[in-house]
Amino acid sequence: MELSIIIVNYNVKHFLEQCLHSVLNASKGISSEIFVVDNNSVDGSVQLVKEKFPQVKIIENEINVGFSKANNQAIRIATGKYILLLNPDTVVEEHTFSKVVQFMEQRPETGGLGVKMIDGKGNFLPESKRGLPTPWVAFYKMFGLSALFPRSKRFGKYHLTYLDKSKIHEVDVLAGAFMLLRREVLDKVGMLDENFFMYGEDIDLSYRITKGGYKNYYFPETTIIHYKGESTKKGTLNYVKVFYSAMIIFAQKHFSSGKANTFSFLLQLAIWFRAILSVVQQAFEKMVLPIADALLMYGGYLFMTPLWENFKYEPSYYPPFFMNTVVPVYIFIWLTSIGLSGGYKRPVSLYLLLRGVFWGTITILLIYSLVGEDFRFSRALILMGTIWAAVILVLYRLLFHWLKPKRFRLDLKNIKRIAIVGHLNEATRVKSILKQTRIKSEFAGFISLNSEFGGEDYLGPIHKLSEIVRINGINEIIFCAENIPSADIIHAMLELSTLDVDFKIAPPESISIIGSNSIHTSGDLYVIPINSLLKPGNRRKKRFFDIAAATVIIFLSPAIIWLFKRKLLFYKNVFDVLWGKKSWIGYTKNTTTDSELPDIKPGILSPADIFPLETTPEEDADARMRLNMLYARNYSIMADAEIIAKGWRKHDK
Repeated sequence: MELSIIIVNYNVKHFLEQCLHSVLNASKGISSEIFVVDNNSVDGSVQLVKEKFPQVKIIENEINVGFSKANNQAIRIATGKYILLLNPDTVVEEHTFSKVVQFMEQRPETGGLGVKMIDGKGNFLPESKRGLPTPWVAFYKMFGLSALFPRSKRFGKYHLTYLDKSKIHEVDVLAGAFMLLRREVLDKVGMLDENFFMYGEDIDLSYRITKGGYKNYYFPETTIIHYKGESTKKGTLNYVKVFYSAMIIFAQKHFSSGKANTFSFLLQLAIWFRAILSVVQQAFEKMVLPIADALLMYGGYLFMTPLWENFKYEPSYYPPFFMNTVVPVYIFIWLTSIGLSGGYKRPVSLYLLLRGVFWGTITILLIYSLVGEDFRFSRALILMGTIWAAVILVLYRLLFHWLKPKRFRLDLKNIKRIAIVGHLNEATRVKSILKQTRIKSEFAGFISLNSEFGGEDYLGPIHKLSEIVRINGINEIIFCAENIPSADIIHAMLELSTLDVDFKIAPPESISIIGSNSIHTSGDLYVIPINSLLKPGNRRKKRFFDIAAATVIIFLSPAIIWLFKRKLLFYKNVFDVLWGKKSWIGYTKNTTTDSELPDIKPGILSPADIFPLETTPEEDADARMRLNMLYARNYSIMADAEIIAKGWRKHDK
């Protein structure tokens, strides 16, 4: 066996599916085996692998044992000359495996190999090549010097930013997302250290490889997509604690006691520094808008109050108590109302902001009507304050949005203009999925791989992709993975990486569309909403309906049994439903996508029993799949009742 590919998965079913498709394509022509080690996922990942990828060897863990231990489980039984540790949120090119294996064969001194990685926007990921995080290297990284001086050999060692990313280089550390290892090297230096639960294990193993007399290489002659999860965001205190704790384990394991103590001290200092920074940053982010709102509203009263006094009464008509106490109370009520209305949520909603101002004004006027005469100053100033708040708060939010600081973008719910790249049949299928996902989008048209398209929806061929994007104002492209090699998708992403375009990939025979930067970020995964049957309430309703319908049918059976040819089977079906072995309504049979659907009991009938399928044999499976998805997504008791009523002649099937 030449190559063993090991993928550790935890609750990223749709990304795993896309990854496995690309891995199978890249494995053609290479003697290989594929392992998926699942760390107790609850999203149907295991079922997906078993049904769609029967050639993959799967290891099912009953608990999340961590990255290192899960990989070691597969390494122990792998038979390949080379071991590839691969993340499930990756897409490899068709020639990736052949190229990296060839490089390893030509350079026997190579113990480990990493490749060029890009994110879902086509941007280069600096962790593709890394230096050893010695105390000083870690210090430069933690305190921002590496970012300030990326070309410096002294300060840029963490991500080796002074090295050309398009050339082969010897490096210290390989990325765990794609880590090709020589089996004989693992036998010599050992497998992953299971003391590292998450983070640090790749640094530890890379260091042991170099200590064992081998070399690690960065190999940019093939590129992979790495979507990168945000389950532990790098800006959070949790990430800092987990990552730097792993670094402390590394330091205590490999450095001398003096150097390890220095490193540990620096890391502990960094944890406290980042903790304080994180608290200050979070407080600033939460308070900056309310404080700015308060200052602007108070400034408005400083300007309006003298004008109103001069117009209506006389200068200094209102006592200092009004500006020092009453106006701050008004402002506090408005701010509280805006907050309760959701006006300070991100992205900022102008509707929620104005709703908060309105209800704040109603509250102030109600209080005004209840207090004594000594505290009633002017309804007119309250109304003027309302108008001022509504205008100025909206205007400066629009200004912030125009300046485009990421933290203050408005929730304008812009409609995406989406183009689909692929052959006609597959592109049409993906367009249908896009419609069913119910995202707000505008279909711009199809981009062809050849000249098969025509009509008003045809935008042009793929070799004019950059021009098509600019002319048609497209801000999202969906690639049909069944038609387009991963290498061509990655090439297109690199070509358009300077444009403001999002990319997504539609795996073959799937109801998911995957893309952009993160495996945990909202908006980066389009899936047909089939959650109706997943709701516990609907599960209970379905079971209640099964019992009620079975009871009624048993009661009517003396009169209707003579309408059925297979009377014993009729009664068996009724009692199977009553005892919970079956349901009256299940999915249509002979489909290939059941792993995408909520689990339900086998049915006596199905939606296909009342909706005749006017399709060819080749289209039959797709038609049945669509019926299943519609049933799961739009489940109701009335739907079950309709199917039973219209399909009653098949109760004995």
